Amino acid sequence: FCDRPGWVFPKIDDSLQLEIMQGRHPLVDRGEFVPNDMGLDPENRRALLITGPNMGGKSTLMRQVALIVVLGQMGAPVPAAAARWGIVDSIFTRIGAHDAIARGQSTFMVEMTELAHLLHHAGERSLVILDEIGRGTSTYDGMSVAWATLECICTRVRARTLFATHYHELTRLSESLPALRNAHLAVESSREARDRSALRFLYLLRDGPTNESFGIHVARLAGLPQSVVDRAWEVLETASMG
Repeated sequence: FCDRPGWVFPKIDDSLQLEIMQGRHPLVDRGEFVPNDMGLDPENRRALLITGPNMGGKSTLMRQVALIVVLGQMGAPVPAAAARWGIVDSIFTRIGAHDAIARGQSTFMVEMTELAHLLHHAGERSLVILDEIGRGTSTYDGMSVAWATLECICTRVRARTLFATHYHELTRLSESLPALRNAHLAVESSREARDRSALRFLYLLRDGPTNESFGIHVARLAGLPQSVVDRAWEVLETASMG
């Protein structure tokens, strides 16, 4: 890695900041990969709530930050134009969905057990990576758990945190939590919601929230029958009208 262009040795200090310029995912770093900047600050940007479309790159971005930190603290160069952060003593993550049937634990129970461990053991020198907390139960139950978790992280745990969600209601928390900021992965789409041909993922992290997930677009791209996709649009339009 030392001889690879675009890989640099990070500067690691005693601060609680994290700055990565033009970072890339070390496992999928190819010519077409879109690099992104990442900045966390203990006073004004300790936690970043990331919204954006399905397939937009939220999980890849968060994992690349964690991998860059692991590589850097091993003494290796990292895929970025420049990088600096205060030493991280632990990385806690809750990503993906799996059960533990041998232990009698459902997917949601596994998620909550791992989340409980994180909230009890993470501290201000930790790096926390959370992806879609609360999706294994009802919408309002899940959103409530995610909401309370984010409040706990910002006020008690105080770890540097990346928190991805499709619960757009959570973006309002930035008004009451001074260290929380909103960001989103950008996408270009037609003004006509059903014009799927115009959907283009940019994989760029931008400030501010988004209120769209483009789940039906992605379902179509995955190959769902057109009749199912059309019916999904009808159901969505009915639900949005209350």
